[in-house]
Amino acid sequence: MDDDRALIRDTIRTVPDWPAPGVQFRDITPLLQNPRVFRVLIDQFVHRYFGLKADAVAGLDARGFIIGSVLAYELGLGFVPIRKKGKLPFDTVAESYELEYGSATVEIHTDAVRPGSRVLLIDDLIATGGTMLAGKRLLERLGATVIEAAVIVDLPELGGSARVREAGLSLFTLVSFEGH
Repeated sequence: MDDDRALIRDTIRTVPDWPAPGVQFRDITPLLQNPRVFRVLIDQFVHRYFGLKADAVAGLDARGFIIGSVLAYELGLGFVPIRKKGKLPFDTVAESYELEYGSATVEIHTDAVRPGSRVLLIDDLIATGGTMLAGKRLLERLGATVIEAAVIVDLPELGGSARVREAGLSLFTLVSFEGH
């Protein structure tokens, strides 16, 4: 692991037994609070995607908004929010999916992307892969192509990164943690 990725990994806080007993929650808040580490984090994504022929960055609610909007700004692209059900004010399409602890639904505005758009899909973490795959399906229903998904943290034991790759979506991760 290179020094920048090690710095990112070392700055992530682990909160035991949250939101349920036995869960090791990987909290990116310290990354966001430290301007130097936040810059290192964003630079990792910018260096990977600079020059990529993309039309937009889509971020998954809510922490994907933080990374995705800054990355879109740095790359000179538009930002598309994919929100939890009931949060968007215009016409939407919805996609439901299974979570580690239940189910959820995300939505996107019907005019968020045009058919043929090339979109980069961003979130902070991948656990079971449900949110990422729901975001991919929403964008594809609007006619877009998701060119890659990217996250800061992979929790490989939960199988999400494998599920995303099995679904044919390229996935870029910066760090991984064993044990959830």
